[in-house]
Amino acid sequence: MRRLLVALAAMAAILAPALPAHARAGFWAVTELDPFPAQVRPDVPYTVGFWVLQHGTHPYAGPGGLDPIGLRLTGEDGTTLTFGGTPLPEPAHYATSVKVPAGRWRVQGLQGMFAPYEIGTLTVPGGLKAAPPQFPVPAGSEVMDYWGPVKPPGFPWKAASVIPNRLPAATPATSVASAQPAGATQPVRATQPAQVSAAVGDSSPWRQPYALVIVAMAAVAGTLLVQRAARAAVRRRPHDPPEREAREGEEVISAG
Repeated sequence: MRRLLVALAAMAAILAPALPAHARAGFWAVTELDPFPAQVRPDVPYTVGFWVLQHGTHPYAGPGGLDPIGLRLTGEDGTTLTFGGTPLPEPAHYATSVKVPAGRWRVQGLQGMFAPYEIGTLTVPGGLKAAPPQFPVPAGSEVMDYWGPVKPPGFPWKAASVIPNRLPAATPATSVASAQPAGATQPVRATQPAQVSAAVGDSSPWRQPYALVIVAMAAVAGTLLVQRAARAAVRRRPHDPPEREAREGEEVISAG
């Protein structure tokens, strides 16, 4: 068993660096806000719209859905406020109502299986200071318009070519984020902020190179187990007795 573990660890060390860069850093998404209120007052409810875009350009394309989706605000004392998102008619578009006490708050987008996205710092009373982009989208790439009239504010991301939307027309909806106060949902409070975990890979686990690593490691493990079982079977096989009977055709000479 020890040799099996050593072999698996060696294979992981060899194959992991060989993965392409897009496989090691491709499992990510971006939360993009609709126009945010210029001034936010303490304990006043506001409706905020936001988009969760896989790779910064398209709706989540993996199996199942994303959960949880929302905005998380972390105060300087470690208190967190979580506001869950409600899906809107447009793909990857959500809305939530926030009511924030006075103070300075770190704002993050909750993106289901993806790591939380750093949106910026909100000062109340005051406004939002956006954080630098974590995953800048290269200019000049080809992108697909999945939305039509209502789309993320950053579209088309300086693309050289935009493929028009060919999906069925979605129900028209207006971006809901505005500076107008709205009824707020009760946030979930916690004493300590959750840890931000890094994630890598692609949205579908079996379409990424990590699946090859798993299959290869499983194959090595199976081979070693079969070899070990064969050696054990040989050790259990009975040995020939020290005094064998004479083979057919051999003469037997006995004394006396």
